[in-house]
Amino acid sequence: MNIYLIGKIKDIFNTQIFKNNFKKKSLILITEEQFPQNIIIDFIQDKIELLNNFKINDIVKIYINIKGKEWINNEGITKYINSIQGWKIEKI
Repeated sequence: MNIYLIGKIKDIFNTQIFKNNFKKKSLILITEEQFPQNIIIDFIQDKIELLNNFKINDIVKIYINIKGKEWINNEGITKYINSIQGWKIEKI
């Protein structure tokens, strides 16, 4: 199943480098719908290079994976965290 979002790039952030050389670069996409949403989408590792030819205000289609994980905080309370990862992007 291909899940994608269409919208305008509002911002592109600098690449972040974490432990073990894990890399992430995020962008904000404003969706094109009756009530536009500001969605943060992460591109990780080798997928960061996909953003090289894009800039703010480009209208794009971004193919995504939705990730979720369970996390137990210091107080022992279970939390759930979702993230959206881009794996393909194209100009419209």
